[in-house]
Amino acid sequence: MKVIRTDQIPKQPFDRPIFTGGPVTFQPILTEEMEKTFDIKLVNFSKGARNKFHSHTSDQVLIVTAGTGIVATKEEEVVIKVGDIVYIPAGENHWHGATKDSEFSHIYVASAGSKTIRLED
Repeated sequence: MKVIRTDQIPKQPFDRPIFTGGPVTFQPILTEEMEKTFDIKLVNFSKGARNKFHSHTSDQVLIVTAGTGIVATKEEEVVIKVGDIVYIPAGENHWHGATKDSEFSHIYVASAGSKTIRLED
C-alpha cells in the first residue's frame, strides 16, 4: 500500500499547446512503476485557463478536487465542482478547465499510453 499526499507533491509547469487562457500546472501522482497501468495527474488551472477541444484514445475520468470548472462538448457545457466525477468515453470531443472567476483542479485518470488528439488550434 502507498499513501500519496497531494499537498506534498510539487507543482510543475504544464506548458503545452493544448492549454489556453492562463497558466496550468500539474502534479505527478504515480511513480514510474505505477505508470505502466495508469496515467494519473493532478492538474491545476488558473482562473479562465482551459484545454482546447480534444479527445483521448482511452476513457478518461476527472475527479474535481478544488474550485469550479467547466467540462464541455460541442453540444453542452456543464459547471463542475468539488466532489463531482466526470466520465468521458474514448473518442468524445471535449474540453475542460476553470471558470473565469475560479481556479480549478482535477485528478485526471486514463489508461497508460492513452493518446490525446488536439482538435482545436
